[in-house]
Amino acid sequence: MKLSESKTLKNTPYRVIIGDAKNIPSSISAADKKLFNAFLKKEDDFTVISELDSSIFLVKYNKDAEKNRVSGAKIRQALKKEVEEVAFLGDKKHAFDLLEGFLLTSYQFLKYFKDGEKKEYKLENLLVEDSFGDDAIDELFDITTAVFWARDMVNEPVSFLNAEQFAEEITTLANDANLEVTVLEKAQIEALKMGGLLAVNKGSIDPPTFTIIEYKPKKAKNKKPIVLVGKGVVYDTGGLSLKPTPHSMDIMKSDMGGAATMVGAIYLAAKQELPVHLIALIPATDNRPGLNAYAPGDVITMMNGLTVEVLNTDAEGRMILADALTYSKKFKPELVIDAATLTGAAHRAVGEHATCIMGNAKETYFDQLEKAGNKCHERTMTFPFWEEYGEELKSPIADLKNLGGPSAGMITAGKFLENFVTSPYIHMDIAGPAWLDKDSAYRTRGGSGVGVRMLYHFLKSY
Repeated sequence: MKLSESKTLKNTPYRVIIGDAKNIPSSISAADKKLFNAFLKKEDDFTVISELDSSIFLVKYNKDAEKNRVSGAKIRQALKKEVEEVAFLGDKKHAFDLLEGFLLTSYQFLKYFKDGEKKEYKLENLLVEDSFGDDAIDELFDITTAVFWARDMVNEPVSFLNAEQFAEEITTLANDANLEVTVLEKAQIEALKMGGLLAVNKGSIDPPTFTIIEYKPKKAKNKKPIVLVGKGVVYDTGGLSLKPTPHSMDIMKSDMGGAATMVGAIYLAAKQELPVHLIALIPATDNRPGLNAYAPGDVITMMNGLTVEVLNTDAEGRMILADALTYSKKFKPELVIDAATLTGAAHRAVGEHATCIMGNAKETYFDQLEKAGNKCHERTMTFPFWEEYGEELKSPIADLKNLGGPSAGMITAGKFLENFVTSPYIHMDIAGPAWLDKDSAYRTRGGSGVGVRMLYHFLKSY
């Protein structure tokens, strides 16, 4: 799909007009202006006038950016898949959010359909006002690319996307943004004594990987890097603590959603040349009950030397994240943020509408992250991080156990991870919004790519 500026939009058969009483696009025809003025007198925020081979979409600009994105989603959903070109009449201020919603709704995952080509949208050209600006066009394109990649990775089944293939996919994307990538293989992971990652991998025939990505612009604002850590469990059966299949194991190809988020975020930051030094760490494996799988009751020695009593092998995400957080120490980061589809407790607490965040970083970081989430409607809910929750992780035979009590599981999981990071720390549990059972406006069914845009806006205003 191509997004470009044009001076001749008013005669395009499929066109979108967005504005308000004070901002009617000057480039529209006299007939369209008459239609738009009549539309402005009605209560509707959105309408479509369709003929056999054309459609005019009229949209009232809303100061609430999310409503404009939702209008963009409605336009894509109403547009026939055969349409090849659409013009958007409205300046950058009024059309940017609508276009973002339109573009994000255009996502399709058709790889495994026999008739995928028939289902595919034929749209090739998106035309915008010639005053829109190349920077805005590039930003929209880069946001879409990053989110679509994250969605693709979550939607890919483990029959294709094992840990090694995931590292290859990450490398390919990173190369497109000239990022520095290093992939550690099993022997190197063993040499680093990453006990958590190795323990989870013991039930798999596929080896684990540990991918390091760095973006270091010449004039970075931060003297010390920000480290992004993403949970990369490419498939989670629960291990010997086997999950039930309905509504649980059947969507566990999505358990690397945190890793997809962090890779998408660092890619987007690099493509937009944000002046922030970033490093992303991606531990990856599947979690299966085969071979010499780690078992409840096992005691695992982690990379930082702490021992962990395993009470549940389905609490595996924190085991692999712990080693990655320990590894982050070598970079002496200013801030560490992790993202993970970590707990059912997070999903139960906020549903699909927010990311649970917590940690020991300064309150200003949380404020900035909340503002970034509100800007792109990827909202956050901050949970307490009191020491009392950490008390629940004490083990009678080891330094820690990998499971807290029966309540507040998203917080005890975060407190477990805090033991492995030495820098200011934010934990993001994206278990709720990372996977959707049905379309929700521009958030398409399956992998949502949540967190990519939030972190981008956080870093953009850093």
